[in-house]
Amino acid sequence: MKELTTDHISKQFNNELEMLRQHFLTMGGVVETQVQYAVQALLDGNGSLAEEVRDKDLTVNQLDGLIDEECRRILAKRQPAASDLRMILSISKAVSELERIGDEAKKIANLTLNLVDEGESPRGYVEINRIGQMVSRMIHDTLDAYARLDIGAAIKVAKQDRLVDKEYNTAMRSLVTYMMEDPRSISRVINVIWVLRSLERIGDHARYTCQHLIFMVKGIDVRHINANDLAREIEDK
Repeated sequence: MKELTTDHISKQFNNELEMLRQHFLTMGGVVETQVQYAVQALLDGNGSLAEEVRDKDLTVNQLDGLIDEECRRILAKRQPAASDLRMILSISKAVSELERIGDEAKKIANLTLNLVDEGESPRGYVEINRIGQMVSRMIHDTLDAYARLDIGAAIKVAKQDRLVDKEYNTAMRSLVTYMMEDPRSISRVINVIWVLRSLERIGDHARYTCQHLIFMVKGIDVRHINANDLAREIEDK
């Protein structure tokens, strides 16, 4: 992995680390597609596409198990140290974030099927489209940061999550007001609220994934550092 990994006496060790990285990025690609399809299925009222999102959950779970097994096998067999150890530990944690993103996409797909059955487009779809695009970009940029070990890109993703939170809070206030004005809309809008909640959580998991990348490359635990202070904290180290 670029400058992060070192040359090992065992070529097989290098191959194992590279395979681990490739499996992680593959899983990330599946999850990224899940989120994009989930949002599109909702906006288009496409039940078939929502079903496809749910079907991809099996692939995500299989990759999750595969990567977990690879991490445990490398730790037991190779007893890695320094940057190699950080890489394995970071990927082990980051893959859990990807799996949770997949779970949230599946939730959106299930809610989409509920809304399709109701046959009416409620309020909140504009907000879903906007926030959906934001978190999809966050996932894409997160995976790109991992592929290039780009700390600057990781910091940008962490900052982007604050904008997602702001959009989410604004949308929630608008939808709550709408339900108070039209109680007949409550059952429909509640589903939209849960979709927005899932999208907000996806943004959180993308941010957490980038935090694990920073630890991988720099060896710094930034989980409790404000996003605006990340760059300065890393420079100080």
